[in-house]
Amino acid sequence: MRTDPLTIENLSVAYQKKPVLRGVSFTVPEGKLIGIVGPNGAGKSTLIKAALGLLPRLSGDVAIYGKAYKEQRKLVGYVPQRESVDWDFPTNALDVVMMGRYGHLGWFRRPGSAERAIAMECLAKVGMADFADRQISQLSGGQQQRIFLARALAQDAKLYFMDEPFVGVDAATEKAIITLLNELKMQGKTVLVVHHDLATVEEYFDWVMLLNVELIAFGPTEQTFTADNLQQTYGGRLALLNRDTTTSVITSGR
Repeated sequence: MRTDPLTIENLSVAYQKKPVLRGVSFTVPEGKLIGIVGPNGAGKSTLIKAALGLLPRLSGDVAIYGKAYKEQRKLVGYVPQRESVDWDFPTNALDVVMMGRYGHLGWFRRPGSAERAIAMECLAKVGMADFADRQISQLSGGQQQRIFLARALAQDAKLYFMDEPFVGVDAATEKAIITLLNELKMQGKTVLVVHHDLATVEEYFDWVMLLNVELIAFGPTEQTFTADNLQQTYGGRLALLNRDTTTSVITSGR
């Protein structure tokens, strides 16, 4: 019997009694690249953290391939927001990437030559093999983001959560990231990405989730990323600009 990668039912989260997510329910299909968009404070990062058990839930159930997250950790990869990481921690790029193998090793096995080879392969995939021995504090923002992507690749997960991977990176890194995400999709992986640039949603994602405390819409991008749904999500003023055959969206937020 087929089990979907992620099912969330009636998820609610609050900070100091203020609702951040309210009654969110959806099911994620397998093998899709999914963008999660919404205004600041909409609960996008909270959704990911609550799904991973990093934040307490007021209510709701989360299933990863039909089971609780704690039973499915090996199937899940996570790339947090870059600013949430202590980049002054004294470790090099290779060691960070090898951390992605710990779930496969268990508590009592230390990574060996096989894990090192996998980590180096993942660094090469993100164009960072030459920086394996570099301290992470000495890397640029884009390079640090690539290292965390390599760590997620090393996990060899089936379901990936990525929180704002494009923020603060240069154009070359953004191109490398979206290429990598599409490769994961082609391998049958499922990827959820918190994203802020509405102008690239149609280009980057198969499916899109529009979120503002409550779930506004979720589905295939061509059906869901509409002016009406964006208006419900963002309020304020929305301007639709046609560039060739692509519709890009600029919003003032609220």
